[in-house]
Order: sequence, then C-alpha cells, then structure tokens
Amino acid sequence: MPTSRSTTSAPAGAGASPTESGKPLIVLTQRTVWLIFGALMASMFLSSLDQSIVGTAMPTIVGELHGVEHQGWVITAYILAIAIVMPLYGKFGDLWGRRWPFLVAIGLFTIASAGAGFAQTFPELVAWRAVQGLGGGGLMILSQAIIADIVPAKDRGKYMGPMGALFGIAAVIGPLLGGWFTEGPGWRWAFWINVPIGIAAFLVAWFTLKLPSHRSGRKIDVAGIFFLVVGTSGIVLLTSWESLTSSRGYDWSDPKLLGMVAATLASIVLFIVVERRAEEPLLPLHLFKNRTFTIATLIGLVLGMGMFSALAFLPTFLQMSTGAGVTESGFLMLPMMVGVMLTAIGSGFAITKTGRYKIYPVAGLAITTAGIIWLTTITGDMSMVLFGAMIFVMGAGMGLVMQTIVLAVQNSVDPHEIGTATSANNFFREIGAAVGTALFSTIFTTRLSANLAEVIPGGAATGGGEASSLTPAAVQALPEPVKTGVIDAFTNALAPAFWYLVPLVVVGFVLALFLKEVKLSGEAGMVARGEAIADPKGELVEGAPDAPVRDAVGPDGASIPAEDDPTGASAGSTRR
Repeated sequence: MPTSRSTTSAPAGAGASPTESGKPLIVLTQRTVWLIFGALMASMFLSSLDQSIVGTAMPTIVGELHGVEHQGWVITAYILAIAIVMPLYGKFGDLWGRRWPFLVAIGLFTIASAGAGFAQTFPELVAWRAVQGLGGGGLMILSQAIIADIVPAKDRGKYMGPMGALFGIAAVIGPLLGGWFTEGPGWRWAFWINVPIGIAAFLVAWFTLKLPSHRSGRKIDVAGIFFLVVGTSGIVLLTSWESLTSSRGYDWSDPKLLGMVAATLASIVLFIVVERRAEEPLLPLHLFKNRTFTIATLIGLVLGMGMFSALAFLPTFLQMSTGAGVTESGFLMLPMMVGVMLTAIGSGFAITKTGRYKIYPVAGLAITTAGIIWLTTITGDMSMVLFGAMIFVMGAGMGLVMQTIVLAVQNSVDPHEIGTATSANNFFREIGAAVGTALFSTIFTTRLSANLAEVIPGGAATGGGEASSLTPAAVQALPEPVKTGVIDAFTNALAPAFWYLVPLVVVGFVLALFLKEVKLSGEAGMVARGEAIADPKGELVEGAPDAPVRDAVGPDGASIPAEDDPTGASAGSTRR
C-alpha cells in the first residue's frame, strides 16, 4: 500500500525541494506536459509509420536490391525487433527511469532510418530495418508510459485519444506516403523522411524530457530476457515462414520447421518457469491476477489479430478491383483514418469529462464487428463511396478501443509497474497482429489459388503461382472475360475470409463486457511515486529568488498553505 509522506519545496523561484534520495522534485506544469507531449507524438508517429510505409514500396525496393525471394524479411525484421524490445524498454524504464532509454530509442531509430535509405544491398537493408525496430519498440512503449508518468489517469484520456488516433493515421497514411515516394522522388525517401523528424524529436526531448533517473539494486532477469527473445522470435518467424522461406505452405516433414516449433514451445514454457522465480521478473506473472490487466491485454491481442489482418489486404483489393495505383489506393483508405481520428479523440475527451471508460471498448468492438461483417459483402465492381463507408465504420470502432484499453491497464496497476504493464499490453497486441496476419494470409491465398485455377489454366498445378505474378497493372491489361474473372476470383477469396475475423472480434466484445471499471486516479505516476509535484497552473516556481511565497499544489489538486511548512517555504505532498 502506498504511504503518505511530506516533502518541502525550496523558496519560490528555486525549484522544488529534494526528495529523500537527495534529488529535487520535478514540477509538472501544464506547459511542461504539453512540450513533452509534442515530443512523444512525433516519436510515436515515426515508429507507427514505419510499420506500414514500406508495404507499397516493397516491389520496387526488392527489385532494385535483388531480394524478391526473401522480401518478407524487410517487414519481419522490423516487427520482430519491435516485439522483442517492447518488454525490455517497459521494464528498464520502470527500474532506471525513462529519459535515457527514450533518447536512445530516438537515436537508434533516426540513425537506422538514414542507414536504410543509403542501403546498397538487400541484407544491409534488412539489418538497418532491425535496428529501426530496436528503436521503434522503445518509442511506442515509452511514449505511452511517460504520459502515464506526467498526467493523472482522470485527465489522460485527452492525451491518449490523439495517441490512439496516431496509430490509425499512420496505418493509413503509411501506404499512401510509401506509394507517393516510390512513384515520385524514390523509395529511399520512405526512410529519409524520418531523419529530420527524428532529429527534431530528439532535440525537443533532450531539453523538455526532464524525467528522474535512478539506480536499481535488483538483478536483471537475464534468463527471462533470453527465453523471451527466443520465444518471440520463434512465433514471429513461424507466422512469416512462407514469405521468409519462399515455400508453399508448411511442410511438417521439414526438420527446420519442426525444430523451430519445438524451440519456440520450450522457450515459452521455460520463460514462465523463470518468471515465477526471478527476483525482478521481466514480465511479472502477478499482473495476470489483475482482472482489468488480463482482460484488457486479451482484448488487445484479439484486436491486433483482427485489425492488422484486415488492413493488410484492403489496399491490394483496391488496386486489383479498380486499377488504382499505389498512391490512389492509399487515398481510398482515408475514410478509415477519419473514423479512427474522430472516435479516438472524441472518446478521450469524453473519458476525461466523465471519468467513465468501459462503455467505449464495448461499443468499439461491437462497431468493429459490424464493420468486418459488412466487408464480407465487397465486390469487384462496388462503389468506392460504399467501400469508404465500410472502412469508416471499422475505423470508428477501432478508435474507441485502442488507447482506452491502455488507459485501463495503466490505471489498474501499481505506479511502479506502469512501464511493464504498458509494454505487456502492446507486446501481446503485436504478437496478435503477427499471428492474425499470417493466418488470414493463408486462408486468403488458399482460396485465391483455387479460384484462379478455374480462370487461368494450370493455376492449381502450380500451387497458385499465377497469383504471385499478377500485378494490378497486369490484371487491368487482361482481355475480357479473363480480367473480370480474375477480379472476381480475388474478391471472392477476400470477402469470405473476413468471416474468420468475426469470431475473434466477438470474443473481444464479450471480454469487454467483463472489463471492471476502476475509478480513474487523480495522481500522475511520478507524483504517486514521490518523484514530482503537480503544479497544473504553473504557480509553484516563480521567476525571482526573492519572489513572494505561493501555496503549493498537492497531487490531488488541493492547495497546501505555506504556513504549514516549518521551513517557511511552500510545501507539497506526495505519495509513494
């Protein structure tokens, strides 16, 4: 249980007083919060954008660098690195503070973006993409954790809403930018665009991100890190097996495949065993005894499986059915971005005003389910206005869920474990995205091969080889009735595949019904840990050393009279 203690602040103008460890308390003014928030938004946008920007540029990139047969590595290397480091950044931020890990993450991401843009060989590009992921994972996790450090849960919705909208914006604008760069100045700008934004974010963070750093005397969970890396790598590589090995399906007589499955399962089991015994576990298993944490994390898992699966194939559907270019198909996805933005930001402000959040993931998952069911009716000759309405509905549903469940997790755990809990929630969402996309891809390509066999002779015999050689331009150049037959084959493979996502999202909806609504905390994480004093009006620190003494503001927003301080200076109260 947290205990109350008093700390005194130095005279006005001299800053807040030192804590028991000898370090001065940080004063959280509204101006400081907004400056930090700006740096976090820029950094999160960088990380989120690079999960999708490469997709539309991929054919050109792998063609120039002679890596067509292993093109899956460009995306898999990034996703794998992000998934691996998420729990590490979360834990290390809790143990040592988040300022330096955040600066390291920005630095890694920016340098790797420049390196990827200058890559001359395919292996070189893959290596830089992995380094990008090592930085990108930290940007995503630490941004969400830092907001929890500086903003109370009851006010966090208006900050988390835009962050949630940013994920949706990046998912849609990424393919749009990737296509525009490929058709215009060149695919390398898909990476170089990150450099000026990264430098700006680093400079802002360097000067504004004044967060406490501290040492931890506890042992690092080395064994847990090892088994997490092996287990996570196994899951991601297994779900990407076909694209990485250029094989047709899973050959269960392949010793390499069987060995990877065995190593992955063994690592997961050993990770659980190690975490039960570790002095400072990487992923404390006691978190799963927390009902809110467990349900919110499971919702994130199923949403990741459904959301990213749907997003992965819709731009290709547009290119095949309408003949739209890669840039045009990105524009046609804009209604989804609008839906995500409206509901994520709107629900964030509503949560701040009312203090209630459970209704939003419940409603959001119901709307997402309706949107996915609606997508099962797509046809090759459908109106793009109708298609836009479909994806707007799906985006509106997702915007109500994504950041709300992160807020629920952060509000339900001990302030000392905010980073660990946030990273765990995001980690399982990433794993869900990898597994869901792989399963959806298998279902879709199997149906597509069978459908094309009826349109193009020999399709079945080659295992659907024609599917891989059919570009949108090639389809539009086919004579009738073959062109219509190919478009219908593609649509009739994709539309029914969405039915496999419906049960997943329904499971998430049912879980949301059991989500316990915990009263939103009135303290920021650093205030609760005794590392900061809340000063929302910016009145605690005056400009001159001999300025008149003002009352301090306690963590609950109440004024604390200066005369109550035995030193004669204004006083604050914190909890730890």
